[in-house]
Formats: sequence, C-alpha cells, structure tokens
Amino acid sequence: MTHEELVIIGSGPAGLTAALYAARADLDPRVFEGSAAGGQLMITTDVENYPGFPDGILGPELMDQFRKQAERFGARLQQIDVTEVDFTQRPFRLKTGGDEYTADSVIVATGATAKWLGVPGEEKLTGRGVSACATCDGFFFRDQELVVVGGGDTAMEEALFLTKFASKVTIVHRRDEFRASKIMAARALEHEKIAVRWNTIVTEILGGDTVEAVTLEDTLTGETTRFPVNGVFVAIGHKPNTEVFEGNLDLDENGYVVVPNPANTATTVPGVFAAGDVADHVYRQAVTAAGTGCMAAIDAERWLAGQE
Repeated sequence: MTHEELVIIGSGPAGLTAALYAARADLDPRVFEGSAAGGQLMITTDVENYPGFPDGILGPELMDQFRKQAERFGARLQQIDVTEVDFTQRPFRLKTGGDEYTADSVIVATGATAKWLGVPGEEKLTGRGVSACATCDGFFFRDQELVVVGGGDTAMEEALFLTKFASKVTIVHRRDEFRASKIMAARALEHEKIAVRWNTIVTEILGGDTVEAVTLEDTLTGETTRFPVNGVFVAIGHKPNTEVFEGNLDLDENGYVVVPNPANTATTVPGVFAAGDVADHVYRQAVTAAGTGCMAAIDAERWLAGQE
C-alpha cells in the first residue's frame, strides 16, 4: 500500500490546476486522471473564452497544455480510475483496480457529465453543431437557427442566452408544459425570438460536417418531420461524477459534493476538498473550475500544514 500526502482525483481544468499549485507547493501530488482524462474539454473543439488565448484554442490542446504544466513542476499523473474510497478513517484509503493507496488529504475534481439524448447523429456531431453549453458555444451561431432540447430552468436559460446570437431559437419539449419555474418559463415564452414545439422529441440529428437538421417526432401522433436547423443545444441536465463517493461525502439531492462554506473548498470531511463541476452546478466553466482547483490546492496545503 502506497502512502501519499495529497491525492487529486480528476484531470479536467480543476484537477490539473490543483495539481499545478500543489506541485509548486512541494506537496508531490499523485493525480488519478481517470480513463476519460481531460474532462469535458476533450470533446470540445474551439475554446474562445479561456483567458490568455485571444485566437482561441482546441479543447484537447488546452488540456494537453494544462497537463504538461502540472507535470513540469512534478505532479505525478496516472490515467487510471479510482474505484473505491474510504474517508471514514485516517489516513484516507483509495483503490484503483488492484492497487491500494493511503492519503493524508484528497482533492475531488471528477467533474460532471452532460446528459445527452442518445439519438443517432448526436455523438458524431458533438462539437460540430451539437453542444450542451450555450455560454461556451453560443457565439459561434450568430444569425443562425437553433434548437434547445429541454423543459427546465437550464433549458430556459440556454434559450434566452442564445437569443443574443441566433436569429431564432426553438425549444423542443416532450410534454405540454415546462418544468421550469414560472418566471423563467414566462421569459422564454414571451421572447420574440423563441418558439416552442410541445409534445415533441428529437429522434435524430442530421448533417455531414455540421448540423443541418433534426428529425422531430410528435409524442401524441407519432408523426415525424424534418426540421432544418444549424445547431442543437441539449439542456436536459448534468450528472456529477460522484458515484464512487456515495456514503463517504455529503452529496446534495442532485449528487453534487456539498461544500458548506463558499469561501473555501472544504467538504464535510476534514482533509477532503472539492473543486470544479463536481461541486458547481451553476457556472460550469473551465475558468471557474480552474479557479476552484487553485483554491483547493491552497486549502489542502494549509490544512496539511495545520496537521503537522
């Protein structure tokens, strides 16, 4: 069993920023990147809103630079999943396949995964007109027609944000009323650029190099139609990657790690910190994830110093 002073679980902007700061603080962090190393930016094409890259940068390229910078200062990265944790005893225990580790402190930065429709064409065209983040990608669709799939507050927020750029936004919702709060639903319904297709689902996303249309199905009649569109924004929620922490950390009703004090990244277990989308269901941006990764490394360093 290998002992570590600090283990970081996750390798998106939060995990790798934490690794960079922890390595520079001589904490010699071991980073379990996970099998899907790099996080959601690995399936993102152009990133134009990350500071320091005025001409934009590809998501995988940005994460490669994060990785190299963390490794430059001594962070030890392993592309392997943590399969089990035990935060009920000190030192903490972690398992990765057949290997076991103990750790004085842990930073959880496993991120969240967008919920997708699972229809033909969606995976192929993700990053080519299919997105789960209007704030990230809306700018690319100026004067174009878009579809937003969903009926909750997130879908309303995405649709309203996209009206800044799109010529028209059509919300596709499988029921005859929104699940969103009344005020958000009213804002969407009253907006001149927003239309709604009730009792409708997307069954296929069509296109070659980019999105060209979607196939819509009426849930009442079963009738299908081809609906020309330039982009599809899926807004049916995100799922935090916290299954392995169930029973070890306090999670909220949606599965996000609870961070009681917004002024730091400490969880309800002393010595365990959370950064990035695994605890953030509001902003979900690479730059905010990186910021909390920095905070978590500093919090962990100070906590460890206090233990000594």
